[in-house]
Amino acid sequence: MIQTLPNGPVDIVGDVHGELDALRVLMTAAGYDNRGRHPEGRRLVFLGDLVDRGPDSPGVVRLVRGMVEQGRALAILGNHELNLLRGERKAGNDWFWCEHGHHDQRYQPWAWAEPAADADTLRFFSGLPLALVRNDLRIVHAAWHGPSVAAVQALPPGAELGKVFSDWDDRADGRVQASGLLQAAKAEKAVWRHQFADPAVDMVPLTAVGQLDEARQMLNPLRVLTSGVERCTPRPFFASGQWRFAERVRWWDDYAEDVPVVVGHYWRQFLPLDRQALGKGDPDLFDGVAPLAWLGPRGKVFCVDYSVGGRWQERGAAPAARRTRLAMLRWPESVLVLDDGEVVPTSPN
Repeated sequence: MIQTLPNGPVDIVGDVHGELDALRVLMTAAGYDNRGRHPEGRRLVFLGDLVDRGPDSPGVVRLVRGMVEQGRALAILGNHELNLLRGERKAGNDWFWCEHGHHDQRYQPWAWAEPAADADTLRFFSGLPLALVRNDLRIVHAAWHGPSVAAVQALPPGAELGKVFSDWDDRADGRVQASGLLQAAKAEKAVWRHQFADPAVDMVPLTAVGQLDEARQMLNPLRVLTSGVERCTPRPFFASGQWRFAERVRWWDDYAEDVPVVVGHYWRQFLPLDRQALGKGDPDLFDGVAPLAWLGPRGKVFCVDYSVGGRWQERGAAPAARRTRLAMLRWPESVLVLDDGEVVPTSPN
C-alpha cells in the first residue's frame, strides 16, 4: 500500500474532483498530450480525490486510469475513492451510486457512472497505493504520520484494503468501549442529538463525543493517511450538515524530517472563499499562510489542493472571476502550473 515513486521529474496534480475540462487544460499547459505523454519524459502523479462534486467524475477516472495503465502516470488513493471502495454514500458521490435518495442537487449537472463500468472503477481504485515514496520525496493524500505509515508498511503483501479498514475500525471500537468513552459519548449525544443538524443552536462542547471521534480517526491508520490528523476541539463547529467536535490539525507543524512531503485534501486557496457556503465550517488551516508557501517549521510540506472541488459554486462565471484552481507541483523545480496556464514559483515558509 506504500510504493516506490520512480526516479525522474514528476508533476503532482492536486485533487481533481471530477473537473475533467480543468484537468485537460492543465495537462496541455504543462506540455502533456491527451494521453499523458510529455516530450521531456515527465510523469504525472495524482494525489487522490479524482472524483465527486465536479461535472464528470467518470471522465476523469477513464482518463487517469488509461494513463496509469499505460505507465504514463501514477495515482494514490484519496478519502473520496476510499468512500466508494467502502460503499459509503456521501454528499457529491451519487454520480457513482445513481441512488437519487442520496442525490445532492448542488452539484448538478454531472455525468452519471455507467453500471457496466462500476466494477472496473472500483478495481482500479483498489489497486492504488496510499503513498508513493523515494529518497527525495513523499506523496500522500492527507498526512504523513509516522505511526500510521509504519502500521501500513507492516501489513502482509496482498492485504485487502476494505478488510484492513474494517478490522482497524473494529479494533478502535473495542478500545473506546473498554475505556468507557463510548458510553460517555452516548450519554452526551442523548441530550443533544436532536440539535446536531441545526446550525442555529448554541452548541456546547461535547468532550466525550470529540474524544471518541478523535480516537476513531487516529486509531485507524488508513483514515489518518487519507483524511488527516484530528483532535478533539474545545469549540464545536458546523460542517457538512452537522455539528462537529473533532477538527483537523496542522500536522505539518510537527513534521521535522528531511524528506519533503506533498499532499492535497485541505482546500487551500489563492483568494478568500466562502467556506461556509462550501460546507467547510472547520478552522481554515491556512489562515495567515501565504498561498505559495511551503508548510511547517522546516518548510518541508506542500499542499497542492487549491479548492477546485468548489468550482461547482462558480459554474457559469467568467474564468477571471474564479477563485478555485486546479494545480500541479513540478518536482524537482518546485513551481506550480495552474489551470489558467500560469506558472508560479513556490516559496519558503
